[in-house]
Amino acid sequence: MLIEEARQIARQWVQEEGAALPGFDGAFLTGSALWAGPAEELAPTSDVDVIVVTSRPAHLGKFAYKGILLEVSSVPALGSAHDVLSDYHLAGSFHLPCVLADPSGRLTELQRVVSRDFAQRPWILARCTNAMDRVRGFINGIDERASLPDQVNSWLFGTGVTTHVLLVAALRNPTIRRRYVDVRDLLAEHGRLDFHESLLGLLGCADLSAAQVGRHLTALEKVFDATAGLRAPSYRFNSDITPPARPVAIDGTRDLIRRGLHREAVFWLVATYSRCLAKRSAAGGSGYEDGFRELLADLGAETRKDRRRRGDLVLAALPGVWQTAMALC
Repeated sequence: MLIEEARQIARQWVQEEGAALPGFDGAFLTGSALWAGPAEELAPTSDVDVIVVTSRPAHLGKFAYKGILLEVSSVPALGSAHDVLSDYHLAGSFHLPCVLADPSGRLTELQRVVSRDFAQRPWILARCTNAMDRVRGFINGIDERASLPDQVNSWLFGTGVTTHVLLVAALRNPTIRRRYVDVRDLLAEHGRLDFHESLLGLLGCADLSAAQVGRHLTALEKVFDATAGLRAPSYRFNSDITPPARPVAIDGTRDLIRRGLHREAVFWLVATYSRCLAKRSAAGGSGYEDGFRELLADLGAETRKDRRRRGDLVLAALPGVWQTAMALC
């Protein structure tokens, strides 16, 4: 299926179902299906991200709809154009023709202003600062009293947002699952693959072999399949660990390993493993922690002390991340 066809299906869902959500005030596309060219193919390992603007929170998550996998989340009323231009995720959507529905006309006006000013350097710097603040927020927010998945997520996403600082500086898509792949391509274009190695080093996977990552994926498949049928509606990422989401969570990672990008696959492998365990806990289940701890041990992040040490390494690396980002503007 072409990207443009997938966009039209997303628009159809908004018109037929999304607009009926309580407090609905519009919807817009985000993510790779927005950034891709309309004639490109939608990868079978990709979903289509839709954000609904509504006064009542609604997280529908991932679900199959007319041949595509939609992921639908919500935000409250958006702020000013300046607010959007300073937010690297929102600005990344609104600098492109993202609007799917706009009863009040406000989203269309935001899109007009953001698309006009998106590439101005002050706004690039504001968005890079926004990403840097998120790194610090995640790392400094590691709570040693929290569950293992929550602790790991704080460290993992704090580390992973370092890639977003660079992608945002270069006006690239701050993608979620493929962030390390896309930042590798960016740094290769600028002759800075050495810095990519340092980013992988912060994640702890620079020296991992394809065989190691493949073994961890095999272990993840087992826990994913054992968890996908469980019901945990209170868990925010419940729908990420379901049979319809398997192509994104598992097949996408396998594809990266097959392409020799096994190290770049580690970020989403850890995130998915963590979500499996969190969903099991929310559903009243347990088990499968041993494989997760083996994965963390290979990354040097098995214990609380390890994760704190690795988080401190990320914070210490931020001046270099900023300097590299500024060279990409």
